[in-house]
Amino acid sequence: MKIKNRSFEQVQKLPPRKPKKPLKPSPFWRFVKIIQTTKELKAANFTYRKIGMEKLGKKEPCLVLMNHSSFIDPKIAESVMFPRPMNIICTSDHLIGKELYMRLIGCIPTNKFVAEIQLIRNIRYTLEKLKSSILMFPEAAYPCDGTANQLPASLGKCIKLLNVPVIMIRTYGAFTRNPIYGNLCPRKVSVSADVKYLLSPDEIKEMTPDEIFARIEKEFTFDNFKWQQENKVIVDEPFRADFLNRVLFKCPVCGTEGKMVGKGIFITCGNCGKKHELTEDGFLKATEGDSCFTSVPDWYSWERAQVRKELEDGTYNLDVDVDICIMKDFKALYRVGCGHLHHGIDGFTLTGCDGKLNYKQKPTFSYSLYSAYNWFRVGDMVCIGDTKTLYYCFPKNAVDIVAKARIATEELYKMYSNET
Repeated sequence: MKIKNRSFEQVQKLPPRKPKKPLKPSPFWRFVKIIQTTKELKAANFTYRKIGMEKLGKKEPCLVLMNHSSFIDPKIAESVMFPRPMNIICTSDHLIGKELYMRLIGCIPTNKFVAEIQLIRNIRYTLEKLKSSILMFPEAAYPCDGTANQLPASLGKCIKLLNVPVIMIRTYGAFTRNPIYGNLCPRKVSVSADVKYLLSPDEIKEMTPDEIFARIEKEFTFDNFKWQQENKVIVDEPFRADFLNRVLFKCPVCGTEGKMVGKGIFITCGNCGKKHELTEDGFLKATEGDSCFTSVPDWYSWERAQVRKELEDGTYNLDVDVDICIMKDFKALYRVGCGHLHHGIDGFTLTGCDGKLNYKQKPTFSYSLYSAYNWFRVGDMVCIGDTKTLYYCFPKNAVDIVAKARIATEELYKMYSNET
């Protein structure tokens, strides 16, 4: 990631990004990408099977939906869909410092979890004018605990509007091989995928947006730890629990947050000492006494319930000092100083830069939160902002807030939207 130090005033004076139409992927750069992905896919013993794909015309543009489990996902999609031209919806910050190259390989940038009408226009232009397919990760985020993330409620309407064939790529083993919390240390796990013709234009015409959404949501129901257990996939690396505290941030015994330590094969509470082993077959097992949870997703679901209770009781408050970077254009990410991030029942408030920055974001702004672990190797990150400016907040002192902030954002949105 290209980062430059600038004052807040200097960044504010930068001109806003101008909308650009997508480019059809360059055949040359697509071939280069395929060559580059071959080694990594071979290392993962990657295999795939096609289901109903004979229904898709060779030159027929389509919408490809894919579950987002690992950094290997785009490479898998490129491989299984080759040589079909395909543009990919990607997070806008991926274009920083390399905009031309990313556009040449077909990337369409968008601000994650920020509603943008321009994105729909770009997708329609790509399908109708460029005659190129679209690759989209509708979850828009990697799974914290190995289970599916919430899908945008507008997905059914979007598919209805586009009215092109919908293809589903579902991976198996990608999360288990390289979980997002694990600092990019791959395990010796084979990866496979199903490439499935999911919906035809005729079926889409006959279905309501809600029916389409329900069909897609069913395809995005999975539990990677359960898959590992059912398929007897062994992960015997001695670092398999490293940084698991990013996900399991609260001790179920003493209730302490921020003291969990994921190291080696254990997740341990630094306050009361309760220790669980992450076993080779993906279970949690207490080293002494009863296991609080035998499943990472179950522990994470408990944490979600705890956060929901805090929100309902009015006791939830997240306050952390942060380093602040701003994305204004694709030339660089601008480090503007430090500040303070607050998250409560009224949403986010970010202050800093010697009093010059005061940004507020309401709970109804988005159904989820752009957050990441060890983002571009800079650090754990929470990103808020709008179509004009994005604020990247990096907690000081390596505080584990990412998972809780994301859970709270999602639960707040449900509460304000009168959802269950």
